[in-house]
Amino acid sequence: MFFCLPIFFGCQDTIKPDGSEQVARICPRCNNASIFAAQKKTWFELFFIPLIPFNSKHIWLCGICQFATPLGPGLWEPTIAHGGSPPPNPQGWGSPPQSFQAGYSPAYPK
Repeated sequence: MFFCLPIFFGCQDTIKPDGSEQVARICPRCNNASIFAAQKKTWFELFFIPLIPFNSKHIWLCGICQFATPLGPGLWEPTIAHGGSPPPNPQGWGSPPQSFQAGYSPAYPK
């Protein structure tokens, strides 16, 4: 009697974000502030179970368009989304400007 047992194997990539807090960065492909630092691992799988890690890389990854590039010293780094320090606000953050009137809606010329 002959039994045919299929064996499923392959390589799978897993991507996990690096660190807990990250600054929003601008993607050069889609121009969204969605790039984050991540770690990419390639695993050998047997019957859909990851068994042996082949390699590990640190990368920049866009969560929208899936743009990926290596991360490291001396390599390209995406620009920070807010462009540095926020502009000064004399009224304080979260408060409306002095000229704000509640319930005011401007009249549009016809």
